[in-house]
Amino acid sequence: MTTHRDADGPRAPHPAVEALLARSHRLGADPRNTNYAGGNTSAKGTATDPVTGGEIELMWVKGSGGDLGTLRAEGLAALRLDRLRALTGVYPGVEREDEMVAAFDYCLHGKGGAAPSIDTAMHGLVTAPHVDHLHPDSGIALACAADGEALTKECFGERVVWVPWRRPGFQLGLDIAAVQRAHPQAIGCVLGGHGITAWGESAEECERNSLSMIRRAETFLAERGRPEPFGPVVAGFEALPEAERRARAAALAPVVRGLASADRPQVGHFTDAEVVLDFLARAEHPRLARLGTSCPDHFLRTKVRPLVLDLPPGAPLGEAVARLKELHAAYREEYRAYYERHADDASPAMRGADPAIVLVPGVGMFSFGRDKQTARVAGEFYVNAINVMRGAEAVSSYAPIEEAEKFRIEYWELEEAKLRRMPAPKPLATRVALVTGAGSGIGRATALRLAAEGACVVVADVDAGAAAAVAEELGGPDRAVAVTVDVTSEEEIGAAFRSAALAFGGVDLVVNNAGISISKPLLETTAGDWDRQHGIMARGSFLVSREAARLMTEQGMGGDIVYISSKNGVFAGPNNIAYGAAKADQAHQVRLLAAELGGHGIRVNGINPDGVVRGSGIFAGGWGAKRAAVYGVPEEKLGEFYAQRTLLKREVLPEHVAGAVFALTGGDLSHTTGLHIPVDAGVAAAFLR
Repeated sequence: MTTHRDADGPRAPHPAVEALLARSHRLGADPRNTNYAGGNTSAKGTATDPVTGGEIELMWVKGSGGDLGTLRAEGLAALRLDRLRALTGVYPGVEREDEMVAAFDYCLHGKGGAAPSIDTAMHGLVTAPHVDHLHPDSGIALACAADGEALTKECFGERVVWVPWRRPGFQLGLDIAAVQRAHPQAIGCVLGGHGITAWGESAEECERNSLSMIRRAETFLAERGRPEPFGPVVAGFEALPEAERRARAAALAPVVRGLASADRPQVGHFTDAEVVLDFLARAEHPRLARLGTSCPDHFLRTKVRPLVLDLPPGAPLGEAVARLKELHAAYREEYRAYYERHADDASPAMRGADPAIVLVPGVGMFSFGRDKQTARVAGEFYVNAINVMRGAEAVSSYAPIEEAEKFRIEYWELEEAKLRRMPAPKPLATRVALVTGAGSGIGRATALRLAAEGACVVVADVDAGAAAAVAEELGGPDRAVAVTVDVTSEEEIGAAFRSAALAFGGVDLVVNNAGISISKPLLETTAGDWDRQHGIMARGSFLVSREAARLMTEQGMGGDIVYISSKNGVFAGPNNIAYGAAKADQAHQVRLLAAELGGHGIRVNGINPDGVVRGSGIFAGGWGAKRAAVYGVPEEKLGEFYAQRTLLKREVLPEHVAGAVFALTGGDLSHTTGLHIPVDAGVAAAFLR
């Protein structure tokens, strides 16, 4: 980032940088202007060369990656214009234009900032001081219309010029610069199959020109377009009622996620937005979906085309599942054929043949990615594509770029280099965890640890407020969702897993942690005490595990179930009949389920904590006072008392139990099932024999 020194000494962003960031934020805040992480903006200005003391011309441009709406100064690349424009003298031609990206590094001014993007030449070679390159749905609709050039002229007259499709790069920058010189009256251009570029003498004029182009295109499509560009509604393909639709989506989600994860695990996202449901209800959706998306930003995230279920939503669930599996097998064959048609010796290896977008008429759209945000954004991009198709079909016919060009973008070495620069995934990346009793204590610590290791987390607790607070603490809906669950209720447990399926596509890891403790002597323990203790812990764990096993087997991706049992499941202590017996029940469930579910790749293990006082909802709810009375110590000293009776003389904290959950599920113990791990600082009487 380039800065200047204020009168009082501190360094501040260059005024051109401040104006550029403000403009970028305004443009990026409105999805009509550009898609997430799409497009780039730039500003040119002068600064003092720290070596010579003379004035130099610089350009600040949004770097590779990032989003206009949240762009920060460190997301800009700062380049010397004299050196950037001098590259035209060494440009080796379009066949070797990718080499120019590395040359941009030799044009950078100072340290820091982002890596220059492939669009840098577009901004630097255009002489206007301010340039916006955007991907609005309305502009791309004209860019992807069969007669886009004529429509551009009809829409804008001489103020906007058509530039035929060319892959982003140095040559496209030269083409746009030539258009600007040849058409001095123009405020911008429509890039065939791609988007728009606008320019101006000031930041305000550039933004005004960008918005003028976008709004004019919107008005043109609305006024000039024919009604029902996707054709009539097909009887039987209308959207199901909301409750029925979402129930169907939750039933399909684990199956679809399993299919989309055949090559590598994926996280899912679901939307039943009206724009999606309307598209899938109409006659032309199979033809248009088959044509695929067009704008490079779109198909880099959505793949070349979606998988579309060709059954009405009223078809029996079993029939829909069987047909999805058939279509998935065909999709993989077609994708491999697509790769083999266009790949050469220099092409990167095929990255995977599974769909990123799955469309289900009457229900909605499932989208997939390496994490929740990527999956969600893929879905948002397909919504952009639907809007583009609607606009193009309204005034002409949708005509995306040729398949060979799509392949050149999808398997572009520069895109491959971006993938190589990405940080290594965390151990639990792509995994979805559901933790019961996650509003406090061990459950909260476990949710935090699993999220820190890359998992998406469903925070389940009987206390809705506590669950919501933990989910927010974990980072919100792209990282965690809260569900209210009483584990004695089959209906609430089923609803929790359905919520997980709709939020993330399914569940891979379940932690049975919900519990209470009733500390009474045998003769004071009522049948109601016994039933409540066992209802929550023994029966509740059984119900949660049963639902988890059902979903995991449908998903076909294996999974982990972890029971937070207790030292009290193997150690006989006084005044503890209900709690100890319930924990022993949970401990044996681990062994029984490990034996039963191993054939599905589902591992079941347990953890036996002891003396976890700090942060514990159970101890704070009266159990601590009762146990302290049993042992004759003050309640506030109970943790210290438990520590002193251990071999290691250490207090056990919720985070230690969470660490054991991660140890079991993080990958290093992938061949372990039916195991109980003590987390008790060493209690010899509770050693497993």
